[in-house]
Amino acid sequence: MDMSNMGMTATTSAGASATTMPSETASPCKISMLWNWNTVDSCFISQSWHIASNGIFAASCLGVILLVMSLEFLRRMAKVYDNHLLRQHQLADPGQTGIESKGLLLSRSSGEATLAISNQQPFRPNVKQQAARATLHMLQFAVAYFVMLLAMYYNGFILVSICVGAWFGWFVFSWESVKLSGPKAQEEATLCCG
Repeated sequence: MDMSNMGMTATTSAGASATTMPSETASPCKISMLWNWNTVDSCFISQSWHIASNGIFAASCLGVILLVMSLEFLRRMAKVYDNHLLRQHQLADPGQTGIESKGLLLSRSSGEATLAISNQQPFRPNVKQQAARATLHMLQFAVAYFVMLLAMYYNGFILVSICVGAWFGWFVFSWESVKLSGPKAQEEATLCCG
């Protein structure tokens, strides 16, 4: 028996199955885990996101910008929904409103904070409201991790697109009035992935 021919067949079939492409004429994907500026023939997330031309790459960069903007939109919607629930709670029980910041009541005459015990009952959303809040959080989480997976390709154009999307998203969806006695910027800093 000739064993050299069998080894060749096993190697070829294993190699063919590892590099199977969607079509016979498609060129292989360029995937680099090092910093790169690859455009045509790059693949992101899966082989079906194979960049075949500069136009498709430009559309992908635009899509990444919109994806990151959608993350900022979801963050804003979560904040708006929480504020809506608090307003509803305050309207349902108008005697519970007051100027309070984390258990401290602000003294109007001296400008110093003094410790005071508040009779304000904490607000706890019902199951339906909490389910809506959890859904918004889950969507933020999923989009943030998808963006993280894109960033892990270390493609300079994709990373720039992520930064541009974050800038435009923050500019558009975080443009709001700032309360002088409200939370500080450090308290609302983005942690990890949303």
